[in-house]
Amino acid sequence: CAFSTAAQQRSTGDECGPEEPSEEPKHPLSDCALEHKAIKLEEQVRDLTERYRRALADSENVRRRTQKFVEDAKLFGIQSFCRDLVEVADILEKTAESAAGHAEEPSDPNPTLKKIYEGLSLIEAKLQSVFAKHGLQKMNPVGGRYDPYDHEIICHVPAEGMQPGTVALVTQDGYKLHGRTIRHALVGVAVEAQE
Repeated sequence: CAFSTAAQQRSTGDECGPEEPSEEPKHPLSDCALEHKAIKLEEQVRDLTERYRRALADSENVRRRTQKFVEDAKLFGIQSFCRDLVEVADILEKTAESAAGHAEEPSDPNPTLKKIYEGLSLIEAKLQSVFAKHGLQKMNPVGGRYDPYDHEIICHVPAEGMQPGTVALVTQDGYKLHGRTIRHALVGVAVEAQE
């Protein structure tokens, strides 16, 4: 039918000139379909942008955590070594106290024993300064509140002139490495006397 109409127009002489294309070319998709597709693409772009931002944030968090882990490893890598040295410091302290007790006895004014005590005191002071240089500090909890993170209770003592719950005596010193407890202080805690 379409062919016959075109043939008839040519034969009748109703030629309008060369055929002009219509102003709007026919697309297989309508305007509504194009708008729908554009909205979907915008949603995909938003979704991908949000995923990208989350991935960046996650990678930044992983980087920060890894950096913190490395810094902690540098600070606390000597923790087990410090625990061993703390035991040596305890022995040195007890030896110095023992030598001091014998050196100050009036019945035995032995100059050699005094020199040994002075030498042990110097070694102990130097050891504590080396500990401090590397962030290892001795805790001095006497008179302070009991803290289960820093102290281990080995006995209870009557609270004579002390608040109940405070540390009354220390049987073994505790140590902290850069603020982290590496050895708990063995303490006696004051309690109210039971009548």
